[in-house]
Amino acid sequence: MQPVERSNPEGVDFGWVMQVTFVTTILVGAPVVAALSTTVALPTWESRVSFAVRVGAIIWILVALGVYAYARRTEAGDGGSKARKSDDSSE
Repeated sequence: MQPVERSNPEGVDFGWVMQVTFVTTILVGAPVVAALSTTVALPTWESRVSFAVRVGAIIWILVALGVYAYARRTEAGDGGSKARKSDDSSE
């Protein structure tokens, strides 16, 4: 069965970077925000949300830059193999 969509990115696969950033930010960011919130007085829901957004944004940008740098250095997200020209001619 042929896949519905194909992608043959040259360079960094930004779809892979976005997916890995999303998952890593949730897995790493939630515990970090929870741990950091124990050191700050957050009396209202508004202050809690504001804190989570501010700290979460910093974590997100750091994770995104790290994942992008990793993808550039290791050619991650390409399935571990170079694209073959014969794939394009078989359609």
